[in-house]
Amino acid sequence: MAITYLDNNATTRVDPRVLTQMLPYFSDEYGNPSSAHQFGSRVAGRIEEARTQVARLIGARETEIIFTSGGTEADNLALRGVLAARPSKRHVVISAVEHHAIFEPCEALQREGFQVTSIGVDREGRLDLDQLAANIRDDTAIVSIMLANNETGVIFPLREVAAIAHQRGVPVHTDAVNALGKTRVNVEELGVDLLSLSSHKIYGPKGVGALYVRRNTPLRPMMIGGGQERKRRGGTSNAPGIIGLGAACQILHELSDAGMEQVGALHDQLEAELRRRFPDILILGAGAERLPNTCCACFPGLSSEPLVMLLSENGICVSSGAACSSGSLEPSRVVQAMGIEPRIGQGQIRFSLGRFNTAADIQRLFEVLPQVVEKVSRANL
Repeated sequence: MAITYLDNNATTRVDPRVLTQMLPYFSDEYGNPSSAHQFGSRVAGRIEEARTQVARLIGARETEIIFTSGGTEADNLALRGVLAARPSKRHVVISAVEHHAIFEPCEALQREGFQVTSIGVDREGRLDLDQLAANIRDDTAIVSIMLANNETGVIFPLREVAAIAHQRGVPVHTDAVNALGKTRVNVEELGVDLLSLSSHKIYGPKGVGALYVRRNTPLRPMMIGGGQERKRRGGTSNAPGIIGLGAACQILHELSDAGMEQVGALHDQLEAELRRRFPDILILGAGAERLPNTCCACFPGLSSEPLVMLLSENGICVSSGAACSSGSLEPSRVVQAMGIEPRIGQGQIRFSLGRFNTAADIQRLFEVLPQVVEKVSRANL
């Protein structure tokens, strides 16, 4: 069965051009980049080239890029690294719709005695900037607000967030994992002090990411031993992964906005057809600025789990924001934060398009989706 992949916010296919760049560093150029001999120094040079490629894409300096094992590590390093460097500050501000890679570390911080304030969003998923300003305190160590939500695609006004926090002398981190490659990301324009990104969301390999740390931003390392990454993140460098991340960033830099124009056109076609075929559908964040690849739709009165399963059985790969809790299917934390009624929110399906999608994928989706919705409706699943 042919697969129609519409889950690019979960992960992306490795671009063949990226894979080509990586392959020699598994077998031929396998030296340890920390070694003094030329076999290692050649690899070290390629890692620094990748660092330049990442920095160029987001408008940073090479010295401000720390390679990590992925977005989750980058998020944890941003939070705990800043908190460790500012021990007198015990308060963190996040949004109520952050990714688990921020939300769950903050839950752990609360168990350790830190205080965390979650800033709400409206029904369209837009951040309450007035509430943000009112909740920054003298003991606030860091504000961490995502650049774009992974479920709804809603883009947050990070420039305004940074201005509000900086007025109080508080550094700002943004999880840009879901935004990079789908909207413009420039650290100088955003004004943020730290930014997380992940390779596998931009057609690179899994298991590698990066944290941008603005010069002079206080940060203590979490992983110590070896002195890699200018003593900010110890451990032997994942050379093939880092080189793959660099190659993925270089491709994005060369594509500029052109790569998302096709995706945006498919997205508009997808949403128009959803509205035509399902008049009672709710598209989350439709009134807000969103990523051009993400459509999160709620089918009122239905449950997302059977919808996703039946679509999968027909070769259509999408995702649901729903989570099983205490044996019952509930709307996702993001949907609940938006104030969407459970009867509507429990039917949440996310369609996320990517570089390799075509009009044929949208056509195939609508050959299957109406039958699936009808079947689930009849069964009252």
